[in-house]
Amino acid sequence: MPIVHVYLLEGRPPERIRALVEEVTRAVVKSLQVSPERVRVLVSEVPRTHWAVGGVPMSEPGDSSAGAPPAPPAGASRPAQGSEPGRSREQG
Repeated sequence: MPIVHVYLLEGRPPERIRALVEEVTRAVVKSLQVSPERVRVLVSEVPRTHWAVGGVPMSEPGDSSAGAPPAPPAGASRPAQGSEPGRSREQG
């Protein structure tokens, strides 16, 4: 039973995570020639304060967030579901 664990910065809408799970499942089915029912996909969303690049948390502005969407300003509410722009691969 293949198990794939994906770590992402938190904040993507559920539809995007669902699409990721479906695509990962298809890739595993194709490459390992197993049935979709055998594939397990785990998605762990990590807060920006808990994800660092070069010793700098992604929640802080600077080079570590290059290619990643900007962190919301302190005290700002999160965007409504489905309103976030696309994400880059660097986020994990």
